[in-house]
Amino acid sequence: MEDVSVVWRVRAIRGATTAANNTIPAIREAVQELLDEIEAHNQLDLTEVISVTFSVTRDLDRIFPAAVARERPKWQTIPLLDVQQMYVEGGLERCIRCLIYFNTPQPQALIQHIYLRQARDLRPDLALTASYLQASHH
Repeated sequence: MEDVSVVWRVRAIRGATTAANNTIPAIREAVQELLDEIEAHNQLDLTEVISVTFSVTRDLDRIFPAAVARERPKWQTIPLLDVQQMYVEGGLERCIRCLIYFNTPQPQALIQHIYLRQARDLRPDLALTASYLQASHH
């Protein structure tokens, strides 16, 4: 008889975007858009999320991205953490990054990392994938 067992693994999704400016509405919009895209392009069962870490550059200080995430349906019980991204001279400004750890039977190759707005420049190796995802989603 064939083994049909499913092997679950801890996987991670990376994502990044930029906020138009340092305001609560701009940060909220950027975080919501990023999480919408991550959820839309990954088979993300929120009950299987282990934790999410958000980092922001030092020029964003009006609202915590985790506070925005907690406004979303089914995100209230997920352990969330906000940290400040290490400052590197000349680095991307007003950047919000996230790292989502979750349990899934999906292979790593099927995980879609999402880079939006000016953050697309952070991972040029994923630019084609990001462009394809944007075109297929809209």
